[in-house]
Amino acid sequence: MQTLLETLRKAEDFLGRKGFVKPKGEVEHLFAGVLGLKRLDLYLQFERLLTDAEVARLRDATVRRAAHEPLQHILGTVEFRNLTLKSDKRALIPRPETEELIDVALACFPAEQAVRVLDLGTGSGAIALAIAQERPAWSVDAVDASDDALALARENALLTGLSERVRFKKSDWFSAVTDKYDLIVSNPPYLTDAEVASAEPEVRLHDPLSALVAPEDGLADLRRILEGAPKFLNPDGWVVLETGITQHSQLAAVSVAVGYSKSEGSADLSGRPRFWLALASK
Repeated sequence: MQTLLETLRKAEDFLGRKGFVKPKGEVEHLFAGVLGLKRLDLYLQFERLLTDAEVARLRDATVRRAAHEPLQHILGTVEFRNLTLKSDKRALIPRPETEELIDVALACFPAEQAVRVLDLGTGSGAIALAIAQERPAWSVDAVDASDDALALARENALLTGLSERVRFKKSDWFSAVTDKYDLIVSNPPYLTDAEVASAEPEVRLHDPLSALVAPEDGLADLRRILEGAPKFLNPDGWVVLETGITQHSQLAAVSVAVGYSKSEGSADLSGRPRFWLALASK
């Protein structure tokens, strides 16, 4: 039988030989997740003898990680805001920048106001479910063109106990939307083919390409949302988008052409121009 420390060191050496820059941290996160422990707990159990079944599970997870399968897919979950969500190849893994998008969206209206929200391209349901969880007075609809993504989003709604708070529907952006909203929020595809080709294998090989890439230098879906949103916005309603960091000048021109009363970019925590807000006319 092997101890936890012996198994961890073998896995660390294996990932190091596979080119991982920080194999120790990778293995600790991986082992903690597989064994259902906190990372610190590993240090308290180094001399613990592992069962053959545990060794097999850890070995399989290490091999998968060595092939650059995302940690979230191996463990099957991702932490997002205050939620633990199921994560797999059916939808984009929610990123920290999208957690910041939630803050930008929540700041548009008082928490106690009755706000109608539409999440476009919901994917795993992360945005819609986080808003519903953090704003009990708000009503949330979420749409996606992918049946697989919608299935995952509904599973996450059940997992988080929010299935009564968010209504999911199939729609290619606004194609099946009929109501009006105070807030339309989205993290649409905004990368170019070249950007995805140069991305990490975890992104390039495992995230759905349709959730990453948009034509017209990554602007096509952002433009489509900005141009289509006014028909579905109440007066003084907001559009809040996650964007690429080089796209704000083009989005400003689109917003002016569409006739929004106000539009502006907002930076993420690293100072990069990451979010775009546009306010509908009264």
